[in-house]
Amino acid sequence: MTKNQGILNTKLKSSPYYNIGQLRVDYWNKLKIESSELARCNKGSANEKAHKESVKNLIKDLKGVECYFASPGIGRMLKLENSLSNHEHTSLSNLIAETTKDLVGDSYRSNPDYIDYDEHSIESVEEHEQQNSVRKNHFEVLFIDDISEKEESSLKRSLMSLRAANDKFTYGVVVQRSFQDALIALHFNHNIQAVVVRYAPPYRSKEISPLIKPYIQPVTNLNFSSKSETDLGPLIGELIDRFRPELDAYYVTDTSLGHLKDSTIKRFKRIFYQTEDILELHLTILQGIEERFETPFFSALVEYSKKPTGVFHAMPISRGNSVFKSRWINDFGDFYGRNMFLAETSATTGGLDSLLQPTGPLKKAQEMARDAYGSQYTYFVTNGTSTANKIVMQALVEPGNVVLIDRDCHKSHHYGLVLVGAYPVYLDSYPIEKYSMYGAVPLGQIKGRLLQLKEAGRLDKVKMLLLTNCTFDGMVYNVERVMEEVLAIKPDMIFLWDEAWFAFAGFANNYKQRTGMYVAKKLYEKYNSSGYRKKYAEYTKGLKEDETSLLPDPDKVRIRVYATQSTHKTLSSFRQGSMIHIWDQDFRRKSETTFLEAYMTHTSTSPNYQMLASLDVGRRQVQLEGFELVEKSIEMAMVFRAKVNNNPQLSKYFDILTVHDFIPNKYRQTGLKEYYTKHEGWNLMDDAWEQDEFVLDPTKITLHIGKTGVDGDTFKNKYLMDKFNIQINKTSRNTVLFLTNIGTTKGSITYLTNALLKIADELDEEFKSLSAKEMEIRQNRIHSLTKEVPPLPDFSYFHHSFQAVPGVPGGDLRAAYFLAYKEENYEYIPLNDCLDAMQNDKVLVASTFVIPYPPGFPVLVPGQVVSEEIINFMTALDVSEIHGYRADLGLRIFKESVLNRHKTATSFGGMNIKNNN
Repeated sequence: MTKNQGILNTKLKSSPYYNIGQLRVDYWNKLKIESSELARCNKGSANEKAHKESVKNLIKDLKGVECYFASPGIGRMLKLENSLSNHEHTSLSNLIAETTKDLVGDSYRSNPDYIDYDEHSIESVEEHEQQNSVRKNHFEVLFIDDISEKEESSLKRSLMSLRAANDKFTYGVVVQRSFQDALIALHFNHNIQAVVVRYAPPYRSKEISPLIKPYIQPVTNLNFSSKSETDLGPLIGELIDRFRPELDAYYVTDTSLGHLKDSTIKRFKRIFYQTEDILELHLTILQGIEERFETPFFSALVEYSKKPTGVFHAMPISRGNSVFKSRWINDFGDFYGRNMFLAETSATTGGLDSLLQPTGPLKKAQEMARDAYGSQYTYFVTNGTSTANKIVMQALVEPGNVVLIDRDCHKSHHYGLVLVGAYPVYLDSYPIEKYSMYGAVPLGQIKGRLLQLKEAGRLDKVKMLLLTNCTFDGMVYNVERVMEEVLAIKPDMIFLWDEAWFAFAGFANNYKQRTGMYVAKKLYEKYNSSGYRKKYAEYTKGLKEDETSLLPDPDKVRIRVYATQSTHKTLSSFRQGSMIHIWDQDFRRKSETTFLEAYMTHTSTSPNYQMLASLDVGRRQVQLEGFELVEKSIEMAMVFRAKVNNNPQLSKYFDILTVHDFIPNKYRQTGLKEYYTKHEGWNLMDDAWEQDEFVLDPTKITLHIGKTGVDGDTFKNKYLMDKFNIQINKTSRNTVLFLTNIGTTKGSITYLTNALLKIADELDEEFKSLSAKEMEIRQNRIHSLTKEVPPLPDFSYFHHSFQAVPGVPGGDLRAAYFLAYKEENYEYIPLNDCLDAMQNDKVLVASTFVIPYPPGFPVLVPGQVVSEEIINFMTALDVSEIHGYRADLGLRIFKESVLNRHKTATSFGGMNIKNNN
């Protein structure tokens, strides 16, 4: 084994920096400080020698990083080396300071003021300004080719000479000479937008810096060393399609068209031949960016707003006429600006389109979103994911069908079940009692319910498995494992993944492997491969006659996956902007008609065009910078986690809950406990995200506040909102939840950290001022919040009046819901009287959904028997908002006389007995 092979095959478990971006900026800052000190040293002094050696080593380290970037890039590093060797310490210091400023501020990517091609060639500022008089978007193009430095310089000059003043974009070039280096560049360099694979690159890198070793695990996990060099070029196209599908990939070859494999042709956007002019390549690269930059509907709306229009339709606010001419509401117009009203219309012509039957720019915008999110079909939704969930439910599920559903999912799913008349089989997530929240549904429970239904002869009634991925608190399923093992039992199962809080996940390497669309495509290709058929045939030969297969049958399996996403929650969109993504091989044959009917049912005939435009623009953003922005949002979350853990003043009162707090050991096969420790640094999470049953999304930051003696709701309102105007979505009894997203900045994290420090100082002063009795009360409160945690109830069971098949999962939620429409069918019982009534053998059956906030999902649904555990939980709740419960009247339950005479209207469906659902 070569030295380099040893480096590549060694996996470090932790590192001092979260990612290469943190390391890169920190090393440039170190270099700036050291070079500044060097410039001040007396010539020949011991200090000069020490600082010079330090600068030399830092430049050497950064060369191993900057070689993967066009800017500042290896050319700038060579110039720094020359300045150091020529003892030009002052100019060296100034150049390093300028470079660091550009790098930290990202200004180098908006028409950088220099393009370093080699140590002797620097584009002057004057040349740059002449060539780029207008601010343009700048990106980088990765060329993969084993060429000499002279050939590289010639390539860059040739491409540079082709620039035109009217180009909308500019780009720098970074060259990698091996397969491994190319993958590292794709992993490190967020600014790469296009890849040009030229000929057959060698596999191994000639030199990989030990400094970057902890950050290239996605590359080291791959092993294609046995592949021939002629196969490596096409293979890069395949890997780009898998890991960075938003990029444009081009292939330059001498292989004749007749000898090119179809798979190679499909993997690349265009294939060039050596004899073709480099101008064609240059124009193609720019055209590829232009295509992704296009926003069909937003652009149409902009053009529409410029047209002089006579408004004779139904909207007085259109063009702002009713606003700006008003003496009383013109401030409304001043606040939003004239463009908002110029673009407001109910017209579906004049360059615009109809959302209900799109044929123009909206149709194209949805098709571009389809390509960006990796679906077969994508539909825009303008009234939130609550509506998206109901659309999918109505489109796919019929009355009497059975739906397996996690009980703590969003309320829209429960109401969707009522609307369609399906029978829910509620699945309980594992409890996290210490923090008054739930985790996710174990795969064993899902399979257990399916096998119960199969044994009862009810498997044919099962239509859908509905799971929330990821949960509000950040629990993420192993989507591939769930789908594979469920399909082995029920090969035609439809999956609905509620990804309301996960719309960003398709644009990060670790995350995307746990998304519905990515896994759907992967499994479809897998089950239709000859390799899987062979594996399945060999596996089934060894099965006994009564033994159940653990692998899906490729002749029976159907990949039918739907994902609903709240684009507005984690990506750029106006409020309520959502999408439905579909990867369903039977969509056109079985579901398109019913889906469009459901879409018509729930979609307004007057959708908000500004929201649609924001969905269109948001798609452009994730295709061009999603990979970078999502990575930075994760980085911000990690930085905040480290800040709290490292600061003794903060850790005195606050704890950041991490992987082992949320996920029991049995669901963490890799054993990863936390993302960061003060002593070991950052733990690599790649293996966990690939293998563990559940993982924790680090952008969902749960802060345990029990040691403050203040409950979550009070902490949110009294401290965060009132004192610092910090907004959060969710609290529990002893936690508050912070979210980072693509809009989170370093300044935001600093502000939050500063706020918590001030709160900690205030708590210090408050504790000092307490009397002995007050301190006793406070300590009791802390003990209650940290130790005396009310147990979380599981779903109990449906009353026999709403069971179709006793002992079999599935309940008639719709019948119970509508039975409560008549006032004479229900009564109220005070919460404090419930336990006494139950001890006197009175059966209490909920007649409505009861949803406390938090946790924000039903603890009771219509037809469910009220258990002692549920009453104890509701009694212990110290929240002010409980939907479906009236504190003045009590809990609304069905009258016993109604339950005795009520019979389910259908002879099928079924529900389980106690503890069976």
